[in-house]
Amino acid sequence: MKKMKSRYKCLVGAWVVASLAATSCVDDMKFGNAFLDKVSGSTATIDTVFNSAIYTRQFLNGIYGRQYYGLPYSNNSDLLPASSSPYCGKMDALTDCWQLHWTGAALPDQYYSAMHTANYSRNQDKFGYSDEQVWQVVRACWLLIENIDKTPGLGAEEKARMVAEAKCLIATRYFDLFRHYGGLPILEHSFMGNESSYECPRATVEETVNFMIRMLDEAIDSNALPWAYDGVNANSSETGRWTLAGAMALKCKIWQFAASPLFNDNQGYAGGSSEAEQQHLVWYGGYRAELWNNCLTACQEFFNELSSRGYYELRQSVNTTPAGYRYAYRMGYIAQGSKEVIHSVRVQMGDAFNSSTYMWHSWADIGRNSYTPTQEYVEMFPWADGTPFNWNETAAEGRLDEMFMTGTVAEGVNLTRDPRLYESVRVNGLQKVLDWTTEAGLMSGQPYELWVGGYDALQNSALETGSYATGYDNMKYYLGTEYQRQYCQWVTLRLSDLYLTYAEALLQAQNDCTGALNWIDQVRARVGLGGLADCNPGKNLTSDKNALLEELLRERACELGMEDARYYDLIRYKRADIFEKELHGLLIYRLNDAGERVQTKWFEGDQNSGAPQPTHFDYEKFVLKTPRRIWWDYGFDSKWYLSPFPQTEINKAYGLVQNPGW
Repeated sequence: MKKMKSRYKCLVGAWVVASLAATSCVDDMKFGNAFLDKVSGSTATIDTVFNSAIYTRQFLNGIYGRQYYGLPYSNNSDLLPASSSPYCGKMDALTDCWQLHWTGAALPDQYYSAMHTANYSRNQDKFGYSDEQVWQVVRACWLLIENIDKTPGLGAEEKARMVAEAKCLIATRYFDLFRHYGGLPILEHSFMGNESSYECPRATVEETVNFMIRMLDEAIDSNALPWAYDGVNANSSETGRWTLAGAMALKCKIWQFAASPLFNDNQGYAGGSSEAEQQHLVWYGGYRAELWNNCLTACQEFFNELSSRGYYELRQSVNTTPAGYRYAYRMGYIAQGSKEVIHSVRVQMGDAFNSSTYMWHSWADIGRNSYTPTQEYVEMFPWADGTPFNWNETAAEGRLDEMFMTGTVAEGVNLTRDPRLYESVRVNGLQKVLDWTTEAGLMSGQPYELWVGGYDALQNSALETGSYATGYDNMKYYLGTEYQRQYCQWVTLRLSDLYLTYAEALLQAQNDCTGALNWIDQVRARVGLGGLADCNPGKNLTSDKNALLEELLRERACELGMEDARYYDLIRYKRADIFEKELHGLLIYRLNDAGERVQTKWFEGDQNSGAPQPTHFDYEKFVLKTPRRIWWDYGFDSKWYLSPFPQTEINKAYGLVQNPGW
């Protein structure tokens, strides 16, 4: 048992870490990219790697280190996926929920201006076809599958499990590309690395989906994967490896995307006449109801297994306070070992250990990774009882000062909106600390001052620049300075997403509004919100499928903010109407006792002379313009639903067909 517990302690390290660990013991070994890219027509390196149980385990660990990590964390040239660099940019900034004002990143530079082309270089695409270590991972996994039987010192059970994990890794990396490109070349084995030419044509969407599902089914049917790593039946250091639950959950997500209108509709998204559409490389060629049935079946199988095996659960608040709900929501996704997290990825232990290189935090603090939330996003979050927030009604009632909270730090703060708002967005008046040491969710500290001239926003909202450029700033995965003392992870799959995926499958496959509402309401109840239909009596959500789908997509944005969900939801439902919608920020002006606007800070300002915390403000929505997205003025071209293959790859003539419009 001792070996089992210590086997994967190197999991967090990057591929190069595994390389160093191995090369320190054996001379002239080729790991990482060197191993993958240059086999030199010889089996010597492969024989060396797979002639040692230790090196084989480290090799698999290195593959884990090249999974997708959704936050920019490093700018380490070609050694890491391009999306790890803040010079690339998170795809969430293309949605209606966030705006990125730093034009040094590719998304504002290439996408807001619609200057992106197929002749892009590294860091210029939101998810580059050849820059994300996808193909390196796929080849490494096939090398492991093909060679692991020769490894001494590994029992049959461990070999089977490592092979199953490798197949999950292949599936997840294919899915990463599939959502951006559609049908992909299917690799069924490793290349030797010394081929002078090869044929590797794009597969159809159907063939690509079937390949990913087959990889997962083979992993599931092997009976080699544990349901979960809970720190009891296996050491907690195993957490982060692919599990049976993870494989089954990923099947749900793949079918959800495949069944959505982008690929599954009566007409191709670009009109149907392009070569890629004619060959069914970017859609199924027509609408297939069975795809939603497949998604529903996958969800039923996952939740049946969960009912039988247990372990995974939504984290619940220990009380009914807004702060308690905030804590439960926060720790549900951010805590390593959370029973809500089905699969997660780590690239380093935590930026407290090396804060200068964990760029998600360090660059946010200087305004570069400030993905500022839009007014449209803030208004998606309902009131604390679950009834929808309506700006016009609230303004007419003279209650805009209550739209975030009532009270003051001195007398006690009462949060008035969906607790997830405060875990997703830094809003005016919110206290800066939520205690990580108690489940009660105690709030403390100074309030955020986001009015023009306030301590935090300064003139940023007035100038629409840097942090607080929209009058708000991102809280998700940022969480203030206290998170920089925690362990960082990116959540690939979590239970609340599966609840909402199940709801969508019931709605689309069976028109089952009642069943869908049941799963949505369980997610809402975790943060104290009332039932969705009860809170929206005028929308006929128990019978109007389209109205309920709109609410479900809004609910997903609130629950899964900054987790890529909103971008993929807009893409898979072909929501050009939302991409074209002009977005807004909020200017907040502090009022003095005479009702006059004053641009002075309170903390380290007139608080020192005894002035009470400001609670009365003027509010003005403003159109975002620096930069302005070209889609707002000229419309959303359907080509943007999928990314262009790099022209350099097309020119290699191994079988790629370009996506429509590029």
